[in-house]
This record gives sequence, C-alpha cells and structure tokens, in this order.
Amino acid sequence: MGYERFAPVDRVIDVCGTSFTFWLPPDFEALIDVEAFERDERIPYWANVWESAVVLAEDVAAMEGCGRRFLELGCGLALPAMVAQRRGFQAVASDYEEDALEGVRFNADRNGAEGLQMLLLDWRCLPDDVPTFDLVVAADVLYEKYHADALAGVVARVLAPHGVALVADPGRARAVNFEPAIRAAGLGVVKQQPRRPRGVATGPEIDIYRVTHPA
Repeated sequence: MGYERFAPVDRVIDVCGTSFTFWLPPDFEALIDVEAFERDERIPYWANVWESAVVLAEDVAAMEGCGRRFLELGCGLALPAMVAQRRGFQAVASDYEEDALEGVRFNADRNGAEGLQMLLLDWRCLPDDVPTFDLVVAADVLYEKYHADALAGVVARVLAPHGVALVADPGRARAVNFEPAIRAAGLGVVKQQPRRPRGVATGPEIDIYRVTHPA
C-alpha cells in the first residue's frame, strides 16, 4: 500500500503569500506504535506540520538559494526543505522514519519541489560519506533528553565552514540543553527573538537558534 494507507487529508499552509498543500494523516497519535516507542522512543511526530516548521519555512522563503547545499534534519513532512528547493537551493530532506520520507516524496511532487532529495538518517550513526551543507535547519526536534547532544554533534559534522544552521523550537523543556551542547561541540550560537508564524496570534512562540562556526 502507498501513502494513501494513512487516510491523509489536505492542509493548506501559507508561507509568505505562497500556498503549500500537504496531504497528511489526520491523527498522528493514532499512528503511535507502542513496540517501536519502547524499542527506540519513536513517536510519529513526522505526521504533522508544526509551527516551528512554518516559522523556519518563512525564513527560508526570504533567501536566495543560488545552488547552495541545504539539509533539513528530522524533517517530518519537510516544509522548509520544499521551500528551499523552490528557492534554488540543492535541498536534502532527512529523517530516520521511512514513513516520513514517503510523505515527503508524495507531498514534494504536489508542491513544485521536484528534485528534492531524501535521505534516511539516524543522528546516532552518521554515514562516513555524509557531505557538508551551507544551510542546515531543524524544526521542533528536541523532544528527548539525548536529542540536544545528538543534534549538536550532527550539526558540527555537517555544517560547512561558512555555513549557518537554524534550529527552531517552541520552548520545549529539553531545548535548554541545546545551547550548552552546541557550544561544547565547538560552535557558536545566538538565540533569536521568538515569534509565531505570520498572521498567527495564538499558540507557542518559536525560538530560533542561529548556529555558526567561530570566526
């Protein structure tokens, strides 16, 4: 069975005046596999487009890709990566859930992001040949205790010398561990002013951590 097995429904998301239509499962909690969670703490967060992804997508929409390399970590349905592909980046959407990448593949074709590459990637065992990227982003991925250190290690590995990483988080408790983790990995970080997606008056304000190599 294809992606249709999730009985997906349409959701239209506005990114700076451009509409993206996602076909996504109607209830991600219904997809929870208790055995998978007990084995590897896997919860199908991929099955929604969260506010953090919309805020990141808005930032990416203001950039010119000019062929630069882009990587989204823990992409879920990869709204920022699709925006990046349309803005002229060479974009890669990565996740450790095969179902997420199946959703990306389906939705990219619907949203004019043909050519978007997909990569099955576990932060705990990166391949030796993983390249570096000019822009690295991650939206709402700091759920578990080990995620801050794991994400910091991946960013340090894949961020090009003059690259920038943007990590968006809706104020989760685990996120407080990210700044010390990224500094321990030898990178600099600045926490930007939190904001909501444009036109949204309620809900969480999204923090964005801007990460670079030291000058």
